[in-house]
Amino acid sequence: MADQQQTQIPNPAAGQAAYNLDSAAHEQSLYQQAAELVRQMTLEEKISQTVNHAPAIPRLGIEAYDWWNEALHGVARAGVATVFPQAISLAASFNTSLLGQVADVIAEEGRAKYNVQRSFGDHDIYKGLTFWAPNVNIFRDPRWGRGQETYGEDPYLTSRLAVSFIRHLQGNGRPVLKALACAKHFAVHSGPEAKRHEFNARASARDLAETYLPAFKAAVQEAGVESVMGAYNRTNGEPCCGSPTLLQKTLREAWGFQGHVVTDCWAVKDFHEHHRVTTDAVESVALAMNSGADLNCGELFLLLGQAVKEGLVSEQRLDAAVTRLLAARLKLGILQQQSSEWDQIPYTVVDSTQHQAVNRQAAREAVVLLKNQAYGSAHKPILPLTLKPGMTIGVVGPNANSRAALVGNYEGTASRYETVLEGIQEIVGPQVRVLTSELCHLFRSGTSGLSQGSDRLSEAWAVAQNSDVVIAVLGLDASLEGEEGDASNEYGSGDKPNLKLPGEQQAALELLQKSGKPVILVLMSGSAIAVTQAAESAAVPAILWAGYPGSYGGRAIAEILLGQAIPSAKLPITFYRSSEELPDFEDYSMAGRTYKYMSGEALYPFGYGLSYTTFELTAEASSQQVPGDGESVTIAVHVKNTGTVDALETVQLYVRAWQADAPHWALKAFDKVAVEAGASVGLRFTLPRDAFSLCDDNGQFYIPKGRFTVYVGDAQPDERSARLLGRRPVELTFTQS
Repeated sequence: MADQQQTQIPNPAAGQAAYNLDSAAHEQSLYQQAAELVRQMTLEEKISQTVNHAPAIPRLGIEAYDWWNEALHGVARAGVATVFPQAISLAASFNTSLLGQVADVIAEEGRAKYNVQRSFGDHDIYKGLTFWAPNVNIFRDPRWGRGQETYGEDPYLTSRLAVSFIRHLQGNGRPVLKALACAKHFAVHSGPEAKRHEFNARASARDLAETYLPAFKAAVQEAGVESVMGAYNRTNGEPCCGSPTLLQKTLREAWGFQGHVVTDCWAVKDFHEHHRVTTDAVESVALAMNSGADLNCGELFLLLGQAVKEGLVSEQRLDAAVTRLLAARLKLGILQQQSSEWDQIPYTVVDSTQHQAVNRQAAREAVVLLKNQAYGSAHKPILPLTLKPGMTIGVVGPNANSRAALVGNYEGTASRYETVLEGIQEIVGPQVRVLTSELCHLFRSGTSGLSQGSDRLSEAWAVAQNSDVVIAVLGLDASLEGEEGDASNEYGSGDKPNLKLPGEQQAALELLQKSGKPVILVLMSGSAIAVTQAAESAAVPAILWAGYPGSYGGRAIAEILLGQAIPSAKLPITFYRSSEELPDFEDYSMAGRTYKYMSGEALYPFGYGLSYTTFELTAEASSQQVPGDGESVTIAVHVKNTGTVDALETVQLYVRAWQADAPHWALKAFDKVAVEAGASVGLRFTLPRDAFSLCDDNGQFYIPKGRFTVYVGDAQPDERSARLLGRRPVELTFTQS
């Protein structure tokens, strides 16, 4: 068994730079109040509080509370709420401010719903203020079904977006937390879903420090996240929800985490049933508790009484866990008749006009324009489409009128949905005809179970023949990619078998290309799809990746297609040409993975995305030397909009160390800025010394001697991006002597 943890009142300031002395003292007092409550509890009462559905203890004024709630991209599974774009689509915005606004709305609606539910005596699942979000795992392989829940493949982008989301969800520094965030799944978790209950993810010290752990560390030390959830799998032999290395040595000792640790749901039983690291349930419970887990999603921790009686877990360790849990509820102001400013938030804020406006902006910033070329004899790119009286637009595809393709997984219920078809119909008005067809089933042969297959192709062909332009809305939805047990695909328990369009979609797309009409491809998916044929076809002059853009996503896509909104999103993931170029799915080494280590050329690279305008960037640095300890270098960037429309531009800074075995380059800073047509905007970036660091095989960071290049542009400095954009980023040279 792991060493027993000692009970002590935590020092909330330790390891968390976001705290000041006043907030630390306030939090210290809350832990003391919690400890006093624990001292008044019986053993059975303490144990009862360590499972997600914690019962009331009336004699102490403690209400029943269920810790399990979800808010990945809006309050989920609890009725009506604002349904934002899926996390991977929010990541495409490259906009930390927007993530903060989204989290503000989620916390506001969570409080509004909680206030009503509590007054009604409703303490059911999905009714609390402890939201198990964000998912900060790294989307290392595009076949992973739950990658849609993440902020993509890059640890720096993930860290920046997660920190903003967590801070705003928790109230952005207010004395009483507005809601409680949870960074999950700790750690080294990204498939395969079918084996997650038994899988051992092997990761080197370098990959841990460089890729898999930075976002969790930022969540703890910068955002002050109140909760961390363990993963189902083992990491380097230890089950993550019972790992002394992860939960004690890394999370608490190295990073100074003071919140509570929750197990993933029913993960503790995996210890003895699948991982086989313990012999029975009681021993599994003891391993989880002794290793640092405080709260059990499930009911296995109810066996803690037996574990204590057998001497496997000390009551002192149990006291520490319950103290943390009660302190969390005190921080939220929801224990023992506490009151706070958040109690007055009315239910009417839920899916309000103001919140819908944030959702619309998020949806517009989630759509990535991948391709935009002229068609036929035209002299300008096909998008945005120019509407003309008497024009006919064909809108076809299994996702053209699909609500499921808007929302992804872990979703709430919107008061209204706008599909792509509906969005286009609303905008074009009566002078433009819109024809439509399902084209094909999402993944089966034929839309009718009694058909011989391909039963909508003739209809779609008629639509294409009678249209001036065809918009094909293809891709996936959460029934094909997602969590093991939730996704219903026949391939891999939520994971994708490859990167191809499923079912008849590819054949149907190629048929449309023979119609003689321009085909605009809109991909809706939570992951990369290898649309190599369409990317190279002159018959498909434009491609958009819309991710899962939320309840208003169809309207946002229509606005971009028709020029009422300007695309500004960038890919948070790499679009590969095929799955054959990827390492084995079960190999957790980062070699050959993501933009930093891939050996081939991407179809569409990480950080790439087109606009309807053009920009010119210039940059200069305050020094040509790598900064010293505690110092930084300032890079001044000048962004000019040389086009004819106002737009948003994302400036990206990548650092390359000219050393063997170093990443190609790594994202180290970014900012999104609005620039009016013909105008210029100045930005200043500060790169600290550690932006130039590399990681050695022992997981230690160092600054090598030699040359570095900082690339400043609107994409990464790879050859594919340069060809697609027709320009290269600015290069600034630095040296370390």
